[in-house]
Amino acid sequence: MVKKRDEIDEKYKWDLSTVFATDADFEAELATINDKLDGARDLVGRLTQSGAELLRVTESELALERAVEGLYVYAAMKNDQDTTVSLYQEYQAKVTSLYAKFSEVFAFYEPEFMTLSSEKLAEFVASEPMLEKYTHFFEKLLANKAHVLSNVEEALLAGASEIFGAGAETFEILDNADIIFPTVKNDKGETVQLTHGNFISLLESPNREVRKGAYQALYSVYKQYQHTYAKTLQTNVKAHNFTAKTRKYRSARELALAANHVPETVYDTLVSAVNKHLPLLQRYLKLRAEVLGITDLKMSDIYAPLSDLDYNFTYPEAIIKTQETLAIFGSEYSKNVARAFNERWIDVEENKGKRSGAYSGGSYDSNAFILLNWHDTLDNLFTLVHEMGHSMHSTFTRETQPYVYGDYSIFLAEIASTTNENILTETLLADITDDKTRFAVLNHYLDGFKGTVFRQTQFAEFEHAIHQADQNGTVLTSDYLNNLYARLNEKYYGLKAVDNPEIQYEWARIPHFYYNYYVFQYATGFAAASALANKIVHGKASDKENYLNYLRAGKSDYPLDVIKRAGVDMLCDTYLEEAFAVFEERLTELETLVKKGAHK
Repeated sequence: MVKKRDEIDEKYKWDLSTVFATDADFEAELATINDKLDGARDLVGRLTQSGAELLRVTESELALERAVEGLYVYAAMKNDQDTTVSLYQEYQAKVTSLYAKFSEVFAFYEPEFMTLSSEKLAEFVASEPMLEKYTHFFEKLLANKAHVLSNVEEALLAGASEIFGAGAETFEILDNADIIFPTVKNDKGETVQLTHGNFISLLESPNREVRKGAYQALYSVYKQYQHTYAKTLQTNVKAHNFTAKTRKYRSARELALAANHVPETVYDTLVSAVNKHLPLLQRYLKLRAEVLGITDLKMSDIYAPLSDLDYNFTYPEAIIKTQETLAIFGSEYSKNVARAFNERWIDVEENKGKRSGAYSGGSYDSNAFILLNWHDTLDNLFTLVHEMGHSMHSTFTRETQPYVYGDYSIFLAEIASTTNENILTETLLADITDDKTRFAVLNHYLDGFKGTVFRQTQFAEFEHAIHQADQNGTVLTSDYLNNLYARLNEKYYGLKAVDNPEIQYEWARIPHFYYNYYVFQYATGFAAASALANKIVHGKASDKENYLNYLRAGKSDYPLDVIKRAGVDMLCDTYLEEAFAVFEERLTELETLVKKGAHK
């Protein structure tokens, strides 16, 4: 059975006392910032008066945002470590309300700023030299001028932000705290509690009955609650579409991508390229069926490892391998990786009530924390290396940039993490000569590509389709969502929907559908990372330095320009074609190894 939080060794828990020493300190800061936000209401109407006032209002807004961010990190991570603790549910709700209040108090900022002419802004900057560092910040604001509303309208939207987030919050509580999955049998014939954390491990069982049992048990619950999940997702989509329409965007997708100054063609190019290469995915699945010795491959079989080699890592072993692999980036990077392990940035083990999955988080003023739900598998080693990429990106950015640029675009977020994954693959393949181990690593790479490039693009198609459907007046009932998802899944995997009835409910368990056009960036990020990893492993010293400069850049420039300087032009499909070429090359090698019997 899953451990309780207090049964976990302290060394495997993150140390959130570095954010707030005690809950009492958090509560005191919460009250202080709440009062300061009340005082900030007097800033309305001042930023257009002079350069000095523009600086004062800008820095007041950023300072309060920075403080609210710190409060949110503590509350959210305390809640994530055990979602059944009502105190931390309350903390998160209070900080969410504080964020809404912050947005409402400073809703005047953009509308007032937009009244400044370019000449007046230049005059202000000339009169107040400390405004110089905000040049790019101001430039991005002006680029959004056509979509900024009046003070009153902005205040109304800001005040409603908590309501707009209700669908996502309801999903999170339902999916992490309230849903209880049935017990199932594991490989040893033992009865175990099915959880988000062990579901994939059970699907990776060599025993087909174990896979089938876990698969049917999980989706029986989502089938039972499909109507509730449809309502939470529909509510979320409606909020996105309403906001886009109110802000005079053609669609929610245009609004979401505009936040990072990314043209919609990048999204469409990805979907087009992936659809073109779906035969590669289906060729891989055909090989899977051959290796598994089955003629009726099901969706419950697609996670089963093709290798029976016990190539796993304990967490201590994974620490060593992570440090060895990432040493390629140099001493500064390695020093920060060591800090993550030694200073307890990482919450390692699964416990009852803990948020599922893995992520890297933190604020500008905190450590770049990592949440894991560790199991001793090769896949979990890749997850650790992946999240460490995020955390190093955050650390390099925060230690280089001022707060105003101290974060990075969501569009670039998945590149650093998947570059690490690609380098781990390159490292393992370079070190391994025996066929059986090489087969295992190639299998893992192809599964990772399948799950990141193909699967996340499938998610992206679904996400865009449901936003378009709602925009066109279609009601997102569970029947509509089930049918849409089943058709898309059949197109991608070539496995008939009628033979895989459970898969139609998968949309209900995917938290990323609440992230507002986030998922496509996993796919673009993986493809870009493939190109970057090749440069880092096989290129020149300057390629590594260009990459580290990308990590340091934060939001100091537009994301497409930042990554282009690192060596990848994401306005072209070349990086995608190169990624598919690597996939096909490694698929061909795996097919050759199968003919040699390396999988036996």
